[in-house]
Amino acid sequence: MTAPVFVVDDFATDGTGRYVLDGPEGRHAVSVKRLRAGEGVVLTDGAGRWAEGEVEATEGKDRLIVRLGEVAEEPEEFPRLTVVQALPKGDRGEVAVETMTEVGVDAIVPWSAARCITQWRGERGLKSLAKWRATAREAGKQSRRVRFPSVADAVTSKGVASLLAEAEFGAVLHESGTEPLATAELPVSGDIVLVVGPEGGVSPEELALFEAAGAGVYRLGRTVLRTSTAGTAAAALLLGRTGRWS
Repeated sequence: MTAPVFVVDDFATDGTGRYVLDGPEGRHAVSVKRLRAGEGVVLTDGAGRWAEGEVEATEGKDRLIVRLGEVAEEPEEFPRLTVVQALPKGDRGEVAVETMTEVGVDAIVPWSAARCITQWRGERGLKSLAKWRATAREAGKQSRRVRFPSVADAVTSKGVASLLAEAEFGAVLHESGTEPLATAELPVSGDIVLVVGPEGGVSPEELALFEAAGAGVYRLGRTVLRTSTAGTAAAALLLGRTGRWS
């Protein structure tokens, strides 16, 4: 099994190569993971910088003493994949974020689509966004990523159209699509933007807006997937086809 990942703000040591992991991450390492001397860890800032380390000792219930190796930086991968995710009901949004993070999505954009039952407004919206971001962070750690996906502020349909207009390849998953996503011609660089609609589907007005912005309409397969799983399935397909899973 690969070494567990912990998120840090910096990689500053005490001058002898020893790093003290404390706070919530240190508590998780010591009291939950129960790491002991000699075991390996990976520290990351979640933005691509990371370093391997070896546990030297623990102090109390929340301090892990690590002998830290050289800090490296993982380059961004291309083409970059952004998934625009319509807001699902209940906790299915966190499920979508978790699984899309695990497969390797680079950015997630919450979308307040016309047919979304859930709408993010005021304090509730801020709390929901915070949950999505926390989920991406934890799923990034669990899946051993050192570059976590960004989770943007929620956008309107006009905001989605702007993203599609700037993308190298834009795709909207919709049952009216005649071309399968599995055979679409994909770029080797730039940004891929994939739009996943709500349970009620993308409205005709939204579909027309996205097509006007240059997006193609594609079908994923013969079955109809929930909005919370469609993005993950489509992302896996695209990442495999672009060679990023090679």
